[in-house]
Amino acid sequence: MKTSALLLATLCAAAFAARAEVKFETIEYKHGDATLEGYLAYDDAVKGKRPGILVVHQWKGAGDYEKKRAEMLAKLGYTAFACDIYGKGIRPSSPQEAGAQAGKYKSDRTLLRARAQAGLDVLKKHATVDATRTAAIGYCFGGTTVLEMARANFDVRAVVSFHGGLSAQPGLEAKEKIKPLVLVCHGEADPSIPPAEVAAFKKEFLEGNAKATMRFIGYPGVVHSFTDWSADGSRPSSKYDKHADEDSWANMKEVFARAFK
Repeated sequence: MKTSALLLATLCAAAFAARAEVKFETIEYKHGDATLEGYLAYDDAVKGKRPGILVVHQWKGAGDYEKKRAEMLAKLGYTAFACDIYGKGIRPSSPQEAGAQAGKYKSDRTLLRARAQAGLDVLKKHATVDATRTAAIGYCFGGTTVLEMARANFDVRAVVSFHGGLSAQPGLEAKEKIKPLVLVCHGEADPSIPPAEVAAFKKEFLEGNAKATMRFIGYPGVVHSFTDWSADGSRPSSKYDKHADEDSWANMKEVFARAFK
């Protein structure tokens, strides 16, 4: 009897494991005349609606890295949508091309915000998502994007920037109380973000009318792209750092726990 019961339990567990897996969807959507293409991930073992996380890509566009981060978020019980700011098929292959694409949106933050909103709309409409409980994370260019979402008070509960640019476009600085929780994870040795930019950002978000609920974590000696597993240091300004990657992810989870409680 014990053997039979154990065998039955084993078979049930195996059947559940076979059914429970992260599902991926490639979603084509529009912003004006532009066609965009993002990637959505969720765990089909989670029943009912759950919080949704928007994932905004680094400067080379949405790709395998963002899909992996979306999968990691899905395994935490969220639905994650790796959105597309640039447009379907626009995936720069060189730093020069990536810089040109990122620069287009950094110099037009109104357009950047609109593209982010288009992705958020897709996430909120998905059948698995509780549209009242969403957040956004971003890497590099994506970090810049989610901070724009905070400045504009998008309807999200939290934003998390990983080694993102911190500067504001003149005239579009935060002018009212920032409602989402804000977490900024920053490499203190990142040559692309000078100390003056960090100081101006902190002043903008913590003083005046903004008064954001923000945690700013600086990692000493850490440069840009510290969460990117492929950043091997061949470009001295960009290098993966295991401690900063894991610590920033852990702090992100704490922010989500607080935001979605």
